[in-house]
Amino acid sequence: MRWLSSRGYQAIDLDTLLRARTSGDALPARPVLITFDDGFQACADHAVPVLQTHGFTATFFLVASLVGDTSRWMREANVNLPLMSWERARALASAGFQFGSHTLTHPRLPELDAARRRVELWDSRHRLEDELGRPVLHFAYPYGAYDAAVRASVADAGYATACATRSGLSEPGEDLLALRRMTVHGHDSLLDFACRLRTGLAARERLGHVIKGVARRLTGRAGPDRDRGFG
Repeated sequence: MRWLSSRGYQAIDLDTLLRARTSGDALPARPVLITFDDGFQACADHAVPVLQTHGFTATFFLVASLVGDTSRWMREANVNLPLMSWERARALASAGFQFGSHTLTHPRLPELDAARRRVELWDSRHRLEDELGRPVLHFAYPYGAYDAAVRASVADAGYATACATRSGLSEPGEDLLALRRMTVHGHDSLLDFACRLRTGLAARERLGHVIKGVARRLTGRAGPDRDRGFG
């Protein structure tokens, strides 16, 4: 976050991105959108103070029926982490942080029938709006899992944007209900982070793409037979 701030990046929320994509509103010269899925208490305890130090905002996607509980969907992996409370979420919303829906129970939406999918999408949105006292227009797919039917259900439930987990930079003209994001891993170096921000790839991934590109150009010069062999 210190590196982002020193390079002149400004954190925006999904409302700002939505206005830019639909109404042509101007974005800052270097916009960045920071998101956290699931609503872990640790994110509120540790990430929020760092973000506030640098004047950044972020969007948290909450699992509406488990707020203040634990990450029950992770128990099969023997992981059970505390989730932030409604009181904490309301305080963060008042401090300028944004909240979106991550369903009621964190299921894999493509595996649900239409009726159950509707409950997960509609009821989570209404629960969040009731508890936070503000509109909820943004969604994140649990596990990044969605298909055409799920996307249609998300639109029908009244969400204006939905975040996937497909890695890459979000470009103008991208489907607002399938926004790309970049996962930042704990083992990433600062160089990896900077490369992801500029190219959508970690440093080692970017280097691999460059090497493959050079190899393709070199083999292309070797003749058509060699070129076809690498196709």
